[in-house]
Amino acid sequence: MNRWWIVLPDTEATTGLVERLGGARLDCVRHASGRPWLVGRWRGHGAVTAEAGAARVALLGRCRLSAEALRKRVGRVRSVGDLAAAVQGVAGSHHVVASVDGRVWARGTASAACRLFTTRVGHVPVGGPDADVLAQLAGSEPDMEMLAARLMDPPFPWVAVGGRTIWRHVDAVRPDEALVWERDGEQRSVRWWHPPRPEAPLAEAAGAVRTALMEAVATCTAGGGRISADLSGGLDSTSLCFLAATRGEAELVTVRWEGVDTRNDDAHWARRAVGALPGATHVVVGEDETPDWFAGVGGMRLATEEPVNWFRDVGKVSDTFLRARAHGSRLHLGGGGGDELFTPLPSHLADLVCAHPLLVLRRMRHKRLGLRVSRTEALRALLGRESYQRSLRQAGARLTAPQPPLARSLMGWHPDFRMPAWASPEAVDAARAALRDAAARCPEPLAPQRSMHGALLRVREGGNAVRQMNRVLPGPDYVLPYNDDAVVAAALSARPLEAAVPGRFKPLLTAAMDGIVPPRILRRTTKGCYDADFYRALRRQRGQILALLDGSLLGDAGLIAPDKVRRVLHSHATVPDLAPLMETLAGEIWLRSLDTPRRSPATALTRGTPGPESHCGPGDARAGR
Repeated sequence: MNRWWIVLPDTEATTGLVERLGGARLDCVRHASGRPWLVGRWRGHGAVTAEAGAARVALLGRCRLSAEALRKRVGRVRSVGDLAAAVQGVAGSHHVVASVDGRVWARGTASAACRLFTTRVGHVPVGGPDADVLAQLAGSEPDMEMLAARLMDPPFPWVAVGGRTIWRHVDAVRPDEALVWERDGEQRSVRWWHPPRPEAPLAEAAGAVRTALMEAVATCTAGGGRISADLSGGLDSTSLCFLAATRGEAELVTVRWEGVDTRNDDAHWARRAVGALPGATHVVVGEDETPDWFAGVGGMRLATEEPVNWFRDVGKVSDTFLRARAHGSRLHLGGGGGDELFTPLPSHLADLVCAHPLLVLRRMRHKRLGLRVSRTEALRALLGRESYQRSLRQAGARLTAPQPPLARSLMGWHPDFRMPAWASPEAVDAARAALRDAAARCPEPLAPQRSMHGALLRVREGGNAVRQMNRVLPGPDYVLPYNDDAVVAAALSARPLEAAVPGRFKPLLTAAMDGIVPPRILRRTTKGCYDADFYRALRRQRGQILALLDGSLLGDAGLIAPDKVRRVLHSHATVPDLAPLMETLAGEIWLRSLDTPRRSPATALTRGTPGPESHCGPGDARAGR
């Protein structure tokens, strides 16, 4: 990993730790006391720093703020309590790290596209954006109980809870909380972000979404050059392409791979968009020119900090990025996150049934007919009042129970988590223990409304995924503008009953893009289907998947029975039947990847850097340079 940084408290004990990182020419910004504060390698990777008096602030990530503009903002900071206001309204996606008169304040993003972790190295508290880097620094080992819990399907949203990670003695700061180190070394977390009230009329929310998306895309196109974007034909990615082409400084390259599913009309809508974007370069990859899903998984190694269930996409996405890079792209836009923001979850009906009973009942009738559930089942789910805390406590007890009625799962605080049939009893017990710990750490939901709580869970899973992808996939950098905090807040501010109207497709996004995306494209009411692509890939890559199970490390650890997994792969299983397989294979790939040289603790921080004459001198990488 070429990019890394850690943040340190303002104590004498940090000097020895920085010396341990010697042998690399480190970027370094110091506390007002002169002690090391921000240490690592971030030059040329979107970082802006500034200082004013006893305050130092760094924004690490994607933003358009200059060092001088940041310095003016920092000039208003007198205590860590002023920091949230000082950086308010800065578009993009970035960490904010500050040192104010000996106190440290740091946060990632509410969407989890930027995260923050903590550990202790000896007696020194250390923070940073990568859990595995901190684990290597502290000599921590994987937490097998947490690895067992990662077998659950659907995956539990650990990213939203904070606390335990898959590395022992490394904790995650909740995305909506900031880390604070006091002068005496005391560590605490403070809430810096709160979800919006979902009360804005559709037109008002659409205006906010439009503004936030334009600013998010502007942070990507700033500086000119060439950027690329997915153009699948879906409304989410298509909207970003028009924003980048008509409102940006950079030239646009679009990339689309063709699917094999005859029911998928994405290609038709993509061709319409291409016709309205004559100034862009358009790359279309034929169905036999793009790698299958699951391609290469038999020998796959991914140096991610945790198991990732998008491993099946690695071959296809890497091919897309390489094609984009061949056309000169420095950054690639994806439409991920759009579904989470612009398709309100069915649980919004349960949130609003008391306030709008007749309208909700009419909407529920439409919903249950689409889902093919009975009236009794739908009403029971709609009127269920189980608290979040109780639902989380009960999750562990239900890990091996039969699947619940579909309506109940859709209307609850979260999906019903299940361990796969091939999980060992020990793995099930470990997962239950991890869930009990999560319930103790996060006793309150992320928002008072079930639907917004669920949307935030999905947003944070997506933000965490793209963060990991940028660590291991070939460039250009991958960006999901829909995951920028300002876009998330704007979209979730809409009244759900106006953002989810039967017969209309994503009315909030179509209203926001009115005048930017051609009307004939905004009138689309369908969504692409890729089941045929999935089954073809499974048929052609089954040997690769089976090879991954040979000598299974999860099996050796006593967490799964590999023979049971093989039987499922040889059966005529449906997509839902195979869903639990994704988490298991992700865990297997991750365990195997721990043995690769690039995960060696001895080289993780210093790989590719200069020799022992390097130092972190008093004037090195001064703030604002």
